[in-house]
Amino acid sequence: MTAADDFRLHRSHLIGVAYRLTGSVADAEDAVQEAWPRFAAARGVEDARAWLTTVVSRICLDRLRSAAVRRETYVGSWLPEPLVTTGEDDDPLASVVRADGVRMAALVLLDKLTPDQRVAFVLHDAFAVPFSEIAQVLGVSEAAARQHASRARKAVSGSTPPPRAALDEQREVLEKFLTALAGGDIDAVLGLLHPDAVMIGDGGGKARTAVHAVSGADKVARFFAGLLRKYGHPEHRPVLVNGDLGVVMAAQGDIASRVTAFTVHDGKIAAVYDIANPDKLGHVEF
Repeated sequence: MTAADDFRLHRSHLIGVAYRLTGSVADAEDAVQEAWPRFAAARGVEDARAWLTTVVSRICLDRLRSAAVRRETYVGSWLPEPLVTTGEDDDPLASVVRADGVRMAALVLLDKLTPDQRVAFVLHDAFAVPFSEIAQVLGVSEAAARQHASRARKAVSGSTPPPRAALDEQREVLEKFLTALAGGDIDAVLGLLHPDAVMIGDGGGKARTAVHAVSGADKVARFFAGLLRKYGHPEHRPVLVNGDLGVVMAAQGDIASRVTAFTVHDGKIAAVYDIANPDKLGHVEF
């Protein structure tokens, strides 16, 4: 097997690692691409998967630290770049989005962590990378790497998103929700929202959406009702967003292109994630 064949064999895994670490499709693809010449030039690599995972993780750590600085001046809420797929097995990202850890709700939790905590937590808990190797990625002692992972677990404990609902259930709930919105049936909309539902928008100061998180079924329902009164019923098409059902909308009039993801739990919509920042949608086909 050539180095190129070996690299291709692990590419999906590496994209999955990089995307969970950065929350950015562009950064994930760049990190994996950047790892290729290093791998091609390396000699005596006994475990290509482990070697490449370490290299990609180091690259992602640098990008995470840079992103942390950029977020200090970011306008509004920050959401990950969405992974939009068709649900077909031949989709190159199909294997990546099957994992619960790439769901929008899970990635939003990871954004609460420091770069070092996120790397330690994701590598160990999601990919079973030994702490000895994580320590090398972070440039710290093994004990410090363990501490980073422990602090990350404490930071996200109690906030773990519910298990992914079956797609048929998601489809039924979303269709009812969109139908109720289109018909202006606010009571029906409220009945389809979890009492603690949250709506988070990310426009980055470049597109209109909620600047701050909207919490509670009543406020979320009123937010959507307000949008419909102002913009009408824009065309959309269903897609999978990070493995969960969502919609994409191309720019229409005053409405910017966007990807909207939903989290369904116990037959109700528990969370809505509206990504409208054009910088995060360059890879999406509208």
